[in-house]
Amino acid sequence: MEFSEHIKTANVEDVVLRQPLHPPSRGTLCITGHHLLFSDRAKGNSRQVLFLLLLRNIDAIEKSVENLMGYSGLLRSAGRSERISGSSGTITIKCKDLRVLQFDIPGMEQCLNIAHSIETLSSLDCVPEMSPFFYRPPDHSLQDQWGLSSHKMYYTQMVELHDKWRLSDVNQDYSVCPSYPSAVIVPKVIEDDMLVKVAKFRQGGRLPVLCYYHRKNGMVIMRSSQPLTGANRRCKEDELLLQAVIEGSNRAYIIDTRSSQQAQQARMTGGGFESKSCYNRWKRLHRQMERGKALQESLIKLVEACGDQSHNMDRWLSKLENSKWLSHVQTALSTAGLLAECVERDGHSVLIHGSEGTDTTLLISTLAQLIMDPCCRTLEGFLALLEREWIQAGHPFRQRCAHSAYSHTRLQQEAPVFLLLLDCVWQLWYQFPLALGFSEALLLRLANEAYASDYGTFLCNSDQERVTLGVKEKTHCLFQALLRTKEGDLYTNPLYEPTKLAIWPSVHPQSLQLWRGFFLRWTQQAHHLEEAQEEIRNMITEWSRLILSQNMPELQTSCQPD
Repeated sequence: MEFSEHIKTANVEDVVLRQPLHPPSRGTLCITGHHLLFSDRAKGNSRQVLFLLLLRNIDAIEKSVENLMGYSGLLRSAGRSERISGSSGTITIKCKDLRVLQFDIPGMEQCLNIAHSIETLSSLDCVPEMSPFFYRPPDHSLQDQWGLSSHKMYYTQMVELHDKWRLSDVNQDYSVCPSYPSAVIVPKVIEDDMLVKVAKFRQGGRLPVLCYYHRKNGMVIMRSSQPLTGANRRCKEDELLLQAVIEGSNRAYIIDTRSSQQAQQARMTGGGFESKSCYNRWKRLHRQMERGKALQESLIKLVEACGDQSHNMDRWLSKLENSKWLSHVQTALSTAGLLAECVERDGHSVLIHGSEGTDTTLLISTLAQLIMDPCCRTLEGFLALLEREWIQAGHPFRQRCAHSAYSHTRLQQEAPVFLLLLDCVWQLWYQFPLALGFSEALLLRLANEAYASDYGTFLCNSDQERVTLGVKEKTHCLFQALLRTKEGDLYTNPLYEPTKLAIWPSVHPQSLQLWRGFFLRWTQQAHHLEEAQEEIRNMITEWSRLILSQNMPELQTSCQPD
């Protein structure tokens, strides 16, 4: 397909851009296959300031038109085809990163042509035609290493696993479980033919696999999808697999991210839960977590509250409460704390699942590992954790992040589960400012990239899809880019002091904060706070360099031979 087919007007002169935190500017608006560009040429100066917006970042577009007769109206992207003549028009673009941009465009026809091109190009859903397959940054090569971690690498590093666990290639062609990676970690006594039977007993083939080994006491975290017990069905191989997990122990836990009533209702449609009679050494705990439409609507309400211009305190507090977003944050941190407590304090292994096992299961597993494991709290360790638990473990990014909070389209499979994870991680960062080796800037960057990116890391819904489309061979890896020296300095925490202790988050309502850096970042108040934080960061970094330079002669002297 040629992108030019969708571009009726490639550029327009004398356009006025209005964007948050900047004064209005006049210049040239240009549209390409993947980007919207705006160049601002200052008077008497040849310098150009370029504004670049990835079209995939556009969540909604609105057109306000005015003709010579003084008529004005608002047209949303609803496929209207009638031609309106007039002198000017305004395009309002609402982005997935919550920015709202306005372009005042002279010429009605030009305005409508630009709007139509933006609507079409921003909604193209063919993965090989997306920006990552065309993005070629300088000093990067497609031959560079892609990714930071895999379950195979994790197994190799954890030598303590090798006695009782093995790396299975039963899913090497993705036929056993389309959403799992090609290699999974399972008990050594369970053969591949048994794994195939277990996969058929779990929704979507997501059989119980190891995702974390706790070196302190040898306990593990397993994750899966719900068992397909239906009215009264059982799978001996599934029972044997879970029995092998707790060999030598008298108890383990299953944390189900559904309510007990939801789990019971799932049996009516073929799903279900692990019955006490068949899994007698596994104690089931239910912690209901919202997902899907409810979570997406919560985000929409929160963003609406944050954009309220009434300056009315009662109205703000009421809207914030009605969004229930902080309640979702509280539930996620509380459930992750429960999981970590079972493993770290009580010394028991845990299996976690909800229904599909691709959303809240990954959310809780990731947070629990951050709480317990200091290796996951470094910049590289955190990115490696995300790669194992989200990219390779089959979170459907393409479906969940198709739209953000502004879209006018009917909700389908969108849900801000990954954004909820980043918010929860920010709460940990806020409560333990010295314990995490990465900065808030990293979390903001990840939130942006998950919805619209020039990199291939968050493309597709599964590892199988990425392999089929050649994502690793034809695109660049975001995580590798973030670790490069120039980028890495921005995303590290200068206050970081490693600790081997677990970091237990407070989930009291007074302890949880609105993530201002994300939800209010396009306001002037948040901008001032960001500037202050950057200045503090620079002071700390400069102080660290000064101390290092003063100590360098002593270090060199101490290293010289006698």
